[in-house]
Amino acid sequence: MATEEELFASVDALLEEEPLLPSPAERARLREAAGITQARLAAALKTSTQSVKNWENGRSEPKEPRLSAYQRLLKGWAAKYPASPGASVAEPAPVVAPRPEPVPQTSAGPAAAPGAKGSVPAVRRPATASSAPAVRRAAAPAVDSRFPHGPLAVLDGDGSAYGVDGIVLDCPARTVPELVEWTLRESGLGAPKLHRHGKDSDPLIVLTAAAAVKLGLPERLEGHEQRRSLRLPADHPVVKQVAKAKWRLTRRGFGPWARIYRTAQGGQRQCVQLAVLSWDALDERSWPGVTEMEPAGIARALGVYARRVITPRGSTAVSGLELMTALRPPTRAVQDPRTGNWVSGHNPGSLGTDPMDPAPPEATQEHPVVVNSGWMGGFLDEEAYQWVRPVDLLTDEECHLPYAVGLDLNTAFLAAASRLTVGLSGPEHFVNPPFNPKVPGSWLVDLSHVELDPRLPSPFTPTGERPAGPAWYQTHTVAYAQELGCNVAPLEAYLRRETGAYLDPWHDRLKNAYVDTLADLGVTKDLSDAEFLEAMERRTQADPGMAAVLSAVKATVKGGVGKLRERPQGRTYQEGERWPALERPTWRPDIRAAVISKARVNMHRKLLNMSRMTGLFPLAVLSDCVVYPSPGDSPLDFLPYAASGKPLPGGFRLGPSPGLAKLEGVQPMLWAVDLMEKGLNPARHIKGGDAVLDEGE
Repeated sequence: MATEEELFASVDALLEEEPLLPSPAERARLREAAGITQARLAAALKTSTQSVKNWENGRSEPKEPRLSAYQRLLKGWAAKYPASPGASVAEPAPVVAPRPEPVPQTSAGPAAAPGAKGSVPAVRRPATASSAPAVRRAAAPAVDSRFPHGPLAVLDGDGSAYGVDGIVLDCPARTVPELVEWTLRESGLGAPKLHRHGKDSDPLIVLTAAAAVKLGLPERLEGHEQRRSLRLPADHPVVKQVAKAKWRLTRRGFGPWARIYRTAQGGQRQCVQLAVLSWDALDERSWPGVTEMEPAGIARALGVYARRVITPRGSTAVSGLELMTALRPPTRAVQDPRTGNWVSGHNPGSLGTDPMDPAPPEATQEHPVVVNSGWMGGFLDEEAYQWVRPVDLLTDEECHLPYAVGLDLNTAFLAAASRLTVGLSGPEHFVNPPFNPKVPGSWLVDLSHVELDPRLPSPFTPTGERPAGPAWYQTHTVAYAQELGCNVAPLEAYLRRETGAYLDPWHDRLKNAYVDTLADLGVTKDLSDAEFLEAMERRTQADPGMAAVLSAVKATVKGGVGKLRERPQGRTYQEGERWPALERPTWRPDIRAAVISKARVNMHRKLLNMSRMTGLFPLAVLSDCVVYPSPGDSPLDFLPYAASGKPLPGGFRLGPSPGLAKLEGVQPMLWAVDLMEKGLNPARHIKGGDAVLDEGE
């Protein structure tokens, strides 16, 4: 029989235990039954509304002295508002952060295995959806046991590291080197490779302004208006800390996007990427409104982008280019037939590891290939449309229509990248070659004799003006001339023997990201055209976080294509010098030209088919936006439909997929005519805001 002393000891142990709270769902039920708002409860307990939300979502638990007060309140409510008979309140399973498994060492191994040293950090929130529910949820991706906490985290000044799916980790780091060590050894952050021959994505830590200051970084940098050259000076204490701890910075130094690394050991990468929000790491044009969100919202938006596209590695343009390489790694392991050893070899279908000089007409005027050779033979001018129909070609009937309606093609460059054959080897020069539409390259052809309706832009020039004589064109432009019935006789050509659909996996991944994110905003493929227009009208209000992800996906497409021909930067650059971008295998102006050429040809084909099916001609075109005169304020008033109600093939069609159209804006017809008379492009301003950015630049 237990002694009195033993019984008292057991009772004392119970008294010392923390008060037991009901389940998060029951907490919310009791508060709502009492008619108390989360804000009022927060005021009573002297805490924040967000903390109350976290308690009711199971993301965190209150601490003393609030814990006892909260328990007393809940007990009082439970006595007044008992659960209805038969109702059960599910008790959530406790969240246990799985300890990551060791990473197998391979020649293309990932970062040092999270959890290899130290312990998994405390997880203070379970994986729950954001408070802004999406309209449609895709199946959650399988969790890689090496990266149980996702690809990234947003670190706040109180040491809370907000990850994907609502997880919050406790980060004890007080210096940048400690943060790097914690990220690699304990955080469980990272992402698996996108291709079996590729590399795992390095973990990303996004720093709020408060976190940056806590780590010894300035909240803002001097000269922050010049973002390209933004970085800490070499003698800054944090830079010295990094060096003293035997970590290294890339040549870009410690800027808005800083990569801190050590040489890989045993095939395992040791690299962490930092993004400093208050240093404008996230461009507002690509990530609208994200920097104003709470850390959890930022983590959610970036996490969705990381899972659907790639872990951000800089600007969306940089991420777009990096995605190409991640999906088409330049090397793979091959067996040396002489020794039997496994060595690094070329991965077929990729661009390889060595930079490739373009043909002179594919280069830019300052390129060494042009300057050193004295090339005077002209250049490719494959750019997006900037065309306005001459005012004297407007008819009275058109001028008396009440509206000008702008249509915008969804990610037109992405649609053009689908099944696009590009060159994978170096250019070879040919004289008077027969034209072959299946061979990618640059052709010197005279298309000035091609007669087209003057109410349409010429498909051969970005200005829409008729060519004046022989000029260099990409294969798709010449093939379209042939499609129109023209006899093409190239004078010269620079062609590539090895070809492939290099951009296909890039297209597929970004297309899925675009369509899935639109679906999260309520814009799905099963909508009628009228429903589609309504859903597009309210999409930005449905979920600002997902709207920002959609904007980032579109910017990734445009910026990635633009990076294929990145120009030199800086006032000190002199013509003929090589610039850093030329050392990348992905500096390929010919591939950029192929994408833009196909996009412009696709646009003209639709314009031509529209004129044949409806008798309508555009007022103006700017890149992927076209403006038509219309009897009503909707595209439904002039787009061609069959008697069955289905859209006629060949023209513009409404829908959420890349290459289909959406409403860009509506203005009075007199407004459009007035701009045209002033020499301005209505397509640039049809949305009602500032000028539209050209794709690819």
